[in-house]
Amino acid sequence: MQDQVIATDLGPYRIVRDDPARRGGVDGNGHLPLHHQVVGVEQPQPAKPPWAGGEPDLGDAGQVRVPKSTLHMLRAKLLWRGACQEHLRLTNHGGDRVETQLSMSFDADFADLFELRGMQRARHGQRLAPQVGADEVVLGYRGLDGALRRTRLHFEPAPTRLDAAGAEFRVVLAPGEEVHLYLTTRCERLGVGTAGADAATNEPTTRYEVALRETLQSHAAARSTQCEIETSNPQVNRWLDRSWSDLVMLTTALPTGPYPYAGVPWYSTTFGRDGILTAREMLWVDPALARGVLAFLAATQATRREPQRDAEPGKILHEARRGEMAETGEIPFGRYYGSVDSTPLFIALAGAYLQRSGDLAFIRELWPHLRAALQWIERDGDIDGDGFCEYARRSSDGLLQQGWKDSHDSVFHADGRMAEPPIALVEVQAYVFAARMAMATMARRLGDAALSGAQLRAAQTLRRQFRQAYWSESIGTYAIALDGAKRRCEVATSNAAHALWTGIAAPEHVPRIVAQLLDERFHNGFGVRTVAAGQARYNPMSYHNGSIWPHDNAIAAAGMARYGFTDAAVRVMSGLFDACLHFDQYRLPELFCGFARRAGEGPTLYPVACSPQAWASAAAFSLLRSCLGLSIDADARRIELHAPKLPDFVQWVGIRQLPVGEHRVDLLLQRYQRNVGVEVTRNDGGIGVSVSL
Repeated sequence: MQDQVIATDLGPYRIVRDDPARRGGVDGNGHLPLHHQVVGVEQPQPAKPPWAGGEPDLGDAGQVRVPKSTLHMLRAKLLWRGACQEHLRLTNHGGDRVETQLSMSFDADFADLFELRGMQRARHGQRLAPQVGADEVVLGYRGLDGALRRTRLHFEPAPTRLDAAGAEFRVVLAPGEEVHLYLTTRCERLGVGTAGADAATNEPTTRYEVALRETLQSHAAARSTQCEIETSNPQVNRWLDRSWSDLVMLTTALPTGPYPYAGVPWYSTTFGRDGILTAREMLWVDPALARGVLAFLAATQATRREPQRDAEPGKILHEARRGEMAETGEIPFGRYYGSVDSTPLFIALAGAYLQRSGDLAFIRELWPHLRAALQWIERDGDIDGDGFCEYARRSSDGLLQQGWKDSHDSVFHADGRMAEPPIALVEVQAYVFAARMAMATMARRLGDAALSGAQLRAAQTLRRQFRQAYWSESIGTYAIALDGAKRRCEVATSNAAHALWTGIAAPEHVPRIVAQLLDERFHNGFGVRTVAAGQARYNPMSYHNGSIWPHDNAIAAAGMARYGFTDAAVRVMSGLFDACLHFDQYRLPELFCGFARRAGEGPTLYPVACSPQAWASAAAFSLLRSCLGLSIDADARRIELHAPKLPDFVQWVGIRQLPVGEHRVDLLLQRYQRNVGVEVTRNDGGIGVSVSL
């Protein structure tokens, strides 16, 4: 065991790192060998700096060169076209001439991301001799995969001194004068690995002003294709704006279309499950994102059996990595297929996209991939032929748990014993139900009545089997899973809420589930915990066994609203809104700890959570849609709001440029004491708008 102290805005946290040798393989916390958990919070009194009470004078050997309150430095950063652009502006606000030096130090160790999380490597590639020019330094590394990786740093203007370890600028400023310095850092990869060859990236360096202008233009263009949302509450607007900006930052333009990378820093790549759920949360706002996700996942769908990658024909990607360790096979995640839920979620997203967009031509293009995904569900996905979809890893280095809660300890029995595979998760059956219903609709639209009817019947059979197999009267909710012996894992978890989301839950069970999700065992005041307090293995500081995940809460709220419990969905949204007020820039992280809410205090951070995380950012939009009961049917040219409600901190919501096919609709929703009034302020295509109670 090893302790590490890292600082956050809530004070230093002490982090426990599990020893991976104790269990082998790779765990579910980012699929890395170390699973971090907070075990205590220390808040030592910081030592006072020598200039306590004000900023310092600058100088050396007792001589003041720049008096305090004289020199101001602005530092701005942006990411654009594969480069990090930095702008430094120094301004002399004093009455005398200032002469000083600005130094920058830099280096690149080319460590693989998995090394950063603690994985040890027996061998490394070769560090290359730095190349130093008048205004540029190139640091290089030849990896064990044969690829050449380079970090290129370009300075403007040329530094006074530049070497392989640092740059130095001599700065002379008259009173009121300012100077601008620019640094462009570009990461390059050349050569051939298992993922293919990269083109040379010796592109001309883009000036900061140009990059900034193009960034703003790109954001404006993206805004123009999506609806605009404004509320009466400026803080809600900031939450939505921050969420949207983070999604723009995380979304990468791939040859197949836009794809939301999962999160920064650990998951900045394509994940199947994350991309699908993010696209689903954003579907009502931006259906183009779902199209890009579906196209990429179809292009990377498994076509053959590869046990070392947990790949089987028709299975949808879990994640793809292009780092050195992935290319050399030191980890199995170059293209890895170890998620049981990505495949049914892929089909369900396609069906939801068709309803939202009316884009039948694209569904026709996807049809062979959708049929292959369905065949995987019915063949390899149902390991023992009992009608449920299960998982058991084939890869010795793959994930032990292959649902969204993919920590090694996330599926267990009431006494804490781990479930033995093959494991049939409750939410996966719900996703399969949604997939079969979606296939039935898409098959009917494509003229395959036989397949449509077969899928409807299969869905209804699954619904009956599910309700009988998973309902646990003793815990008042659906069990988290069936183990390999078909024993229920009778633990109260948020997984059951996913059954509400897809409609597989029995109506007579829903009131108890909703009430339970909102009681103090589950809801801590900010959100719904992944595991209820008091259950075996409950730990509010764990990754999946008592923490709070915004996207999981958004799914729960959607399920509540689906069954008419809109007030409950409003409460879930209200809790997460309260939480976002305590996070930097209103940004909800991947997860936070599940400690009970205390008066006047915010949530406890989970210090190694990704922030931003795509499906956490998209949760804000999904929560709003659930509270409004909003659904859109492009072919029927209809918008419906079912029992819309708004939280008490929002008086009105304006939705402008809401796309329905080629047309746009503007809506104004006003909260009243008992209901929400809906006014159509613009409708350029005769789109039907209805409100039901």
